Amino acid sequence: KRAYAYAFSEKKYPGTPMLDLYAINAGKHIIEDNSIEAIEVMHGNLPILAYRFGDLAYITDANFIANASKEKLQNLDVLVLNALRTEPHHSHFTLQEALEVFEELKPKQMYLTHISHLLGTHEEVQQSLPENVHLAYDGLKVAF
Repeated sequence: KRAYAYAFSEKKYPGTPMLDLYAINAGKHIIEDNSIEAIEVMHGNLPILAYRFGDLAYITDANFIANASKEKLQNLDVLVLNALRTEPHHSHFTLQEALEVFEELKPKQMYLTHISHLLGTHEEVQQSLPENVHLAYDGLKVAF
């Protein structure tokens, strides 16, 4: 509300976005007939939320998923997961750690996001990945 005060002011000018805010905690939520499950994961020492929309899960800015949360991430068609770089980071998965999550959860497809330039070029990294693991990119649309 501080960063976008104009969107929350009582006097709205034409073109001001109309926002509905929802408090999201871990657990299942229904928003406009859509079921969304918020699942706790860790970003360093900070608990954050990953999201499952049907058979797609979106996890970014994470470096640890507890077993209880992994149970909620079974039988996925698509997993979107961060893989910042190859060197260890205190709050993000490395490429190797992301691939270990892929092996454990066994989604049909995984797309890596939140990627640093330190990971390497798209072409070089993509060639090193398993067949069902892909580097995400701006504008990517995933059908499942």
